[in-house]
Amino acid sequence: MVPIDTNGTPHHTRLAGALSAEDPSVRLKAAMAIGSAPDPALLETLVERCGVEPDLFVRDTLSWALMRYAPEVTLPRIRRELDSASAQARSQAMHTLSKIGDKAAWDWITRDMLHDVDDETARTAWRVAVSLVPEAEEKWLTAELVKELGRGNRSLRMSLSRALVDLGDVVEPALEKAAAAADPAVAEHAATEQLLRSRRADLEAAAERAKRVAAPAEGAMER
Repeated sequence: MVPIDTNGTPHHTRLAGALSAEDPSVRLKAAMAIGSAPDPALLETLVERCGVEPDLFVRDTLSWALMRYAPEVTLPRIRRELDSASAQARSQAMHTLSKIGDKAAWDWITRDMLHDVDDETARTAWRVAVSLVPEAEEKWLTAELVKELGRGNRSLRMSLSRALVDLGDVVEPALEKAAAAADPAVAEHAATEQLLRSRRADLEAAAERAKRVAAPAEGAMER
């Protein structure tokens, strides 16, 4: 049960209670109401609910509601959740950080987060890290993400691949080395990623050639 601020007004109490209602639609409406009129008295309840809310859409709305508060209010509280014993609390805190997009939060991303034993938490950490990483830290992040090659099921591997794609060309040397790894799962994942990157590059090059070919024809039609 989510703690309710007994010092709040009845309205606060009703909203706080609604966040733990049995009906997910009631919880969703409560989160939307709080986000529409952010009140510091409900911040703690919102953050705590993120760690236990079972419905994906409600969790996303909780993150949206937190985004509606001033960053200087929410970020310190969200940071504390990154050390939570609850995997969901850690994952949702990182998800909210990615939504807020404050680059200063990069300093809060640790090696342990990128290699979290919980797949969903690690998946979220990869996405958040790539969105916040400064250019000077891209090689370090690449080296850490490559250590996760071959991990988990197809869905998890695709998530890692998307993170590596977003890092750009800086990952190429690390992928080449990983493709020769003794672990067949790691080697296969790295080789597959290399092939996909090559195909994407070929498609982009073909698209550019098509644009160059089309340009003179379009100019002639205009004349």
